[in-house]
Amino acid sequence: MSELAPYAVCQANSRGRQHPDSEPSHRGEFQRDRDRIVHSTAFRRLEYKTQVFVNHEGDLFRTRLTHSLEVAQIARGIARALQLNEDLVEAISLAHDLGHTPFGHAGQEALNDCMHDHGGFEHNLQSLRTVDLLEERYAAFDGLNLCFETREGIIKHCSLENARRLGELGERFISRTQPSMEAQICNLADEIAYNNHDVDDGLRAGLITLEQLEDVSLFARHAADVRRLYPGIGGRRLIHETIRRMINALVCDLVETTAANIACGRPADLAEVRLRGAALVVFSDDMGNAQRLMKRFLRSHLYQHFQVLRMANKARHIICDLFAAFTSNPRLLPPQYQEPGSSEQARRVADYIAGMTDRYAIKEHRRLFAIGES
Repeated sequence: MSELAPYAVCQANSRGRQHPDSEPSHRGEFQRDRDRIVHSTAFRRLEYKTQVFVNHEGDLFRTRLTHSLEVAQIARGIARALQLNEDLVEAISLAHDLGHTPFGHAGQEALNDCMHDHGGFEHNLQSLRTVDLLEERYAAFDGLNLCFETREGIIKHCSLENARRLGELGERFISRTQPSMEAQICNLADEIAYNNHDVDDGLRAGLITLEQLEDVSLFARHAADVRRLYPGIGGRRLIHETIRRMINALVCDLVETTAANIACGRPADLAEVRLRGAALVVFSDDMGNAQRLMKRFLRSHLYQHFQVLRMANKARHIICDLFAAFTSNPRLLPPQYQEPGSSEQARRVADYIAGMTDRYAIKEHRRLFAIGES
């Protein structure tokens, strides 16, 4: 790792871990966080959790695991260019979706509806709950006992009500201040990854077309460059060349705009980064607008495509059926999730469902509702 900027997170300015822990040998604290995340059960489950397309719909579509790896790659490159902590951004990137439900956003929305009278459900908070409580790997503490800065980066969004329950982690949402620049990087690296790779998967699935994307300035500009440089190019080569240029343009814009913000704001240390009312890690106005137009296109043409909506509708039924069955009869749950009569029983049901992979949720639904299944 290159020398860190004075406003970067480092071991010296870290707020440490919730529980006393031994000093790591031959690695840093944030490398240890990354390693604990990679070895966790929740991380392995990401291989079979939906990004946009349900896992069984095709072998080449992104899953939550491949998405997390792509976010980590993008985030590390940005962090290195800005002399920020690469190990920390990698740890945050790999952990940010650990609490995601099966079936992507459709599953999250369904579980949130089910949990309406029990505090709701939000995957960022569930990711934190996973690393703080649900992982069972160590004798001395629940969860993974990650550093404050890694846990902070996992929480991208949070309501004021939930922020008040989070203590020190929730303070920035109440005071409207900022997390570390490493956390800010991961937020936008996530956006870069899912926008561009959803374009790739949408084209592969045949749900969106190159002709439709010609109306989206960010894609059209780079596709034109590729066609000019490589006359007659088409198919997957055209798509990959265009998407990699879009990612590069977004990353370069983010690095350059952020570097200009740092030069103007001159944060002396991490404390000054946190006390700012606005993020330092941002796109330029033009690129930010281009990203918003791409997101709008994907929302209307891909995420609202009738084939995606059909699968989302199935997913909602599966999640709601499972929740209703388990809350009405907790003895249907594995023993470790049973708390009959407890005010926390609904939350334990949500933990169980959120931890499922797509295919496990489908199988569990069949076991509960299909005659002849066991």
